[in-house]
Parts: sequence; structure tokens; C-alpha cells
Amino acid sequence: MSFTAVHGEKPEKVNGIEFNRWQKKMFFYLTTLNLVRFLKENAPIVAENEIGKENMAAFEAWGHDDFLCRNYVLNGPDNSLYNVYSPMTTVKLLWESLEKKHKTEGSGLKKFIVGKFPDYRMVDSKYVMSQVQEMQLILHDLHAEGMEMNESVTTMLFLT
Repeated sequence: MSFTAVHGEKPEKVNGIEFNRWQKKMFFYLTTLNLVRFLKENAPIVAENEIGKENMAAFEAWGHDDFLCRNYVLNGPDNSLYNVYSPMTTVKLLWESLEKKHKTEGSGLKKFIVGKFPDYRMVDSKYVMSQVQEMQLILHDLHAEGMEMNESVTTMLFLT
């Protein structure tokens, strides 16, 4: 079996909620295809006085590989976003645009999650275990966003 038959599984479509996970999977997928460098690389510039068969072949090869990479990434977001991002001319521009959009949304999500934590109050009208599970979900969301909570602070908030 050749290496090309063993590529990583293509990541599922991202709907914006799990962008970081999708981004890591797509990065790995493009790595297995030897296309990941196009996420950071600018198109080569060929001066008019240097146009030759070799330079043109290299330029066309770069364009072909960037096209493949761009379309792999372009097919990653939800179908409703395809038309928004399809005008991007290179995969580098597409990747940066997706990253900027979702990192901005991600910071809003972090603020929302952080805001839920100190506002949480246990009430007498609910079972204690269900409230503990709700609090654990909030803590899990904080951890998933890369935010760690000091154990003594967590305990104090549980007890108040």
C-alpha cells in the first residue's frame, strides 16, 4: 500500500462552534497531503525578465497546489459559509480570514463562559447532584477554552 492511500481522514465540516478542533484536524490533514506550507506561504513572484520554462513551471505548480489546498480548506466550513470565503485568492488569505473570524468569536465565547461561573448559584428547588453536574459542565467549558481555575477558588464558589 502506498503512502498516498493512507492519508488522514478528512475533517468534518465546522459550524463555528468547534473551530479550534477543526483547525487542528485540518492542519494535520493538509500535513499528510504535503500542502500545509501553503497556509503560510505567499505566491512566488516571477519578474518579467526572469520568465522562463523552469520559472513558469514552478509558478504553475505552486498555483495548482495552492488551489488544491484552498479547496480542501474551503470545503471545511459549513456550506452556508462557502460563498463568503470562496472569493479568497489564496489559501493563506482564506486561512487567516477564518482564523481571525473564529478567534474573535472565540474570545466572546470565553467571556460568556467566564461570566457564567461566578454568577452560578445553587438553589433549594433543584437536586444537589444536578447542580453539581451543571457546575462541572461550566468548569469543563472553562478548561476546554484553555482557562484553568484555582482549586481553592473553585471549592469556595461551590460552597457559596
